[in-house]
Amino acid sequence: MKPFDVVVVGGGGAGLYAAMEAMKTNPSLNIAVLSKVYPNRSHTSAAQGGANAALANKAKDDTVEMHIFDTIKGSDYLADQDAVDVLCSEAPKIIRELDNIGTPWSRMDDNTIAQRPFGGAGRPRCCYCSDKTGHTILQTLYEQCLKKGVIFFNEYFALNLSVNGSRSRGLIAMNMKTGKVEAFPARTVIFATGGHSKMYWNRSSNAAGNTGDGQAIAYRAGIPLKDMEFVQFHPTGLRKSGLLITEGARGEGGYLVNRDGERFMARYAKEKMELGPRDLVSRSIETEILEGRGFDSPAGKYIHLDLTHLGADLIKSRLPQIREMSMQFEGVDPIEEPIPVRPTAHYSMGGIDTDNFGRTVMDGVYAAGECACVSVHGANRLGGNSLLDILVFGRIAGRMAAEESGKFEPGIISDAELKEQLAATRSNMQSSGHFERYGALREELGQTLAINVGIFRESSLLQQGIRDIAELKERFKKVRVFDSSDVFNTNLMQVLELKNMLDLAETVAAGAYAREESRGSHTRTDFPVRDDAKWHKHSVATLVNGTLSLGEKPVTMGRYELQERTY
Repeated sequence: MKPFDVVVVGGGGAGLYAAMEAMKTNPSLNIAVLSKVYPNRSHTSAAQGGANAALANKAKDDTVEMHIFDTIKGSDYLADQDAVDVLCSEAPKIIRELDNIGTPWSRMDDNTIAQRPFGGAGRPRCCYCSDKTGHTILQTLYEQCLKKGVIFFNEYFALNLSVNGSRSRGLIAMNMKTGKVEAFPARTVIFATGGHSKMYWNRSSNAAGNTGDGQAIAYRAGIPLKDMEFVQFHPTGLRKSGLLITEGARGEGGYLVNRDGERFMARYAKEKMELGPRDLVSRSIETEILEGRGFDSPAGKYIHLDLTHLGADLIKSRLPQIREMSMQFEGVDPIEEPIPVRPTAHYSMGGIDTDNFGRTVMDGVYAAGECACVSVHGANRLGGNSLLDILVFGRIAGRMAAEESGKFEPGIISDAELKEQLAATRSNMQSSGHFERYGALREELGQTLAINVGIFRESSLLQQGIRDIAELKERFKKVRVFDSSDVFNTNLMQVLELKNMLDLAETVAAGAYAREESRGSHTRTDFPVRDDAKWHKHSVATLVNGTLSLGEKPVTMGRYELQERTY
């Protein structure tokens, strides 16, 4: 195969924007996108609420500076302030560029782009396309990539970086349609593979494929991961499935109500109420449930998200997908009755450690979007900043990879390396002796994370989680792949995904145990106070000789000093 100048791993919003921008930067480059699913089915399509930008359409006094401060405060002061400056300053340009290439933004009466309030924001600045924002952005970017000549390799499973010292030679991936292991020699590789919160299994809003493949590949190649202990639980997942009910439902005026009929957020965020930051609202809901003020059901405990007072017209026009999901998965029409919800594992603040241009410590390897940690979200991401993150830093990483690809010669990936990789992927198809089943290990991983590394964390629970994960990693060595076929071997794919999740789960639990404070999404009941003297720093997880090593990095400060975070 002819070497590529840029190989993008992941066909979601970050990956497609990176590919589009790389092609725009230098149309003569040979650019490929590898995607585990067809790009228009990537998890970006599940993003409902919108993308923040200080356009000042809804609130005329909104400014980029306000957006910067809200983001830094929302991060519980763990975000790097220079990176946040880039995120928020680029936001208006990104929204307008998407508008220019055909994104169908919802409009206000004066035909300007509509904006709605979102949690933790001082002004209504979340730009949206009804409640299908991610889906419409994804379609628009995919069309542009096809138009510009980006080459797509759909239904390819990324396996490993081919590495020579501190330099990447390209990527090794499996063609899911044939089972063949193939080489993608490349000058530069951009990881844009999304998050890893599906490791929490049935308490997650993530798609089944959000298994942290890019982070795990980078980690095993020696690239550090940063702030992995910070996992965001979204306040409003559907009770039975964990599927997401957008923050836009509260942005439009929805109420959170307990079994006593109280809008209980008055106890926790008197000023912001339901539009407090996600970590605060999730903890508040969980507290209501733990203290007996939630509803009970065979599907678990929950509280109500009440939209009935918004009226049928608003719900049908601005929240049509939410209504459809509530009816389909809970049997509830939100026009007529409240939606049963509970917090659900939703987003990974941590990821591949990068600089503000998407570069990692390995020459020629970049990362963008949820799989990366720049860090613009710190200990807690604000709603509406995730789509913005993938767009802003997807574009930056694409431009950097295109501009710098000439500095690197594509390496040669040998046939021997491919044969070794193929043998490794099929090593679990042997049937000798005692074996473990994928389903049991997968379920147990989700359970131990939900119980021991969840919203509320404590030393003994975290130690149990660490022990459980270590035991699961040991048992994984004997996991059996029962399907020995080549064509669309989903059993094999699931086992490969589980390997990735186990590696990442270890970094999440170990980082959470080490961080003896409460900050943002990380709440230690045995260390309930934010400890800036000891813990105002990033955690860094690196794989050294097959063993997890924890280190640290300073937080980049700027014009905003540390202060108490109240709402």
